[in-house]
Amino acid sequence: MAELHELTAFELSAAYAAGRLSPKQVTQALTDHISRWEPHIAALWRYEPEQALAQASAAEQRWQSGQALSPLDGVPVTLKENIATRGVPVPLGCAATELLPAVDDAPPAARLREAGTVLLGKTTMPDWGMLSSGLSSFHRLTRNPWNLAKNPGGSSAGAGAAAAAGYGPIHLGTDIGGSIRLPAHWCGVVGFKPSLGRVPIKPPYAGRVAGPITRNVTDAALAMSVLSRPDWRDTTSLPPQAIDWMALERDARGLRIGLWLDAGWGDALQPEVRAAVASAAAAFEAAGATVVPIAPFSTRKMIEGLDRFWRMRSWLDYRNLPPERQAKVLPYIRQWIASGERLSGEEVFTGYSQMGALRDAAVAALQGLDVLLAPVSPDVAFAAEQASPLNDPERPFEHVAYTVAFNFSEQPAISVPAAMSSDGLPIGLQIIGHRHDDLGVLRVARLWEQLRGPLPAGPVLPR
Repeated sequence: MAELHELTAFELSAAYAAGRLSPKQVTQALTDHISRWEPHIAALWRYEPEQALAQASAAEQRWQSGQALSPLDGVPVTLKENIATRGVPVPLGCAATELLPAVDDAPPAARLREAGTVLLGKTTMPDWGMLSSGLSSFHRLTRNPWNLAKNPGGSSAGAGAAAAAGYGPIHLGTDIGGSIRLPAHWCGVVGFKPSLGRVPIKPPYAGRVAGPITRNVTDAALAMSVLSRPDWRDTTSLPPQAIDWMALERDARGLRIGLWLDAGWGDALQPEVRAAVASAAAAFEAAGATVVPIAPFSTRKMIEGLDRFWRMRSWLDYRNLPPERQAKVLPYIRQWIASGERLSGEEVFTGYSQMGALRDAAVAALQGLDVLLAPVSPDVAFAAEQASPLNDPERPFEHVAYTVAFNFSEQPAISVPAAMSSDGLPIGLQIIGHRHDDLGVLRVARLWEQLRGPLPAGPVLPR
């Protein structure tokens, strides 16, 4: 019989409705579970179990009186710490940030609060969200539950680690180049990056989305049923749309799937990652899908342009800090952005234009296909203390070659567990769809779970 911390959001909702479990019972079990894991992985910030238990008690009363706010009422969640909640500072993973209380809930936090979820706490992230790592100048080093010597990835580092370690069923992250999908890949969980604007967010800017990190696709869809509700504060958000998020069944027959194994640049694709993705494609093909190899469509020129733009953006943030706060920024970040001081306006503008070229190439690559299969990262999990797989600030984006294009093309993409490496580390499969076809991606991801079958049980608590 599953322990309470292992239950999915879908299972919890059904159990609450039937009176078999109570939100307070589940939240208490989770706080006990977290107390055993957290000293090892440091996934949380502003963990407040007393407040969570109070929220759970209120949810319990609503279920008992037949007035549940949503199917997620009383379901435990965490939020990445850059998603503002009223009265709580937003450190952005950086010791240089002034810890001023947020004035209001950001849209994703507001939707989850309206739904009655139990907020266990915030999850960690690296400085300014500009690393795929659990390394931060503000938070303790976040580690991968599968192997404490390994990195959970980032920038939704704590969210990925918390999901893998069983800190409840739903964890909200953000993604601007792979920051939901990468930790999902390295931590062996599901990470869904919706279409740009599908989940209202504040502040909005190019490529940035919020999305759920869960242990299965059904819970990701259940979370989207709440998160996708409209909010006027996101001036880039999509119009409200009636989507039956739980209509996840589909057949492989008739699917036309692209297989993208060569990104055109970046780290070399590790053999075990290649084998996992190729095996998934073969499983779809055996089930009746048509699989078509896809040639590289992103280029070194595109990523170098994007790099120049983001270096300048972070340099401007850094330049505006007083010297004593500049010194607190992670040294890796300071080294990466240093060249921003020397970039010309022409270089930054042409760099920005390359994000448009990347968008056009990614959208074109899916024409004639239903979805694209790809690695999430070329790499299996790397050392916990590193800022990235290469740990080289002069080559900061080599590991995002398979993810970053779909942020700027606004296409939905998901990482779903695919296999385990010979060292017992997770490997994810990325599934990408057409702009705004979020449900289509979730359906194919659910189909993959059925084709794949069960994987090994989750990480074991260190002794």
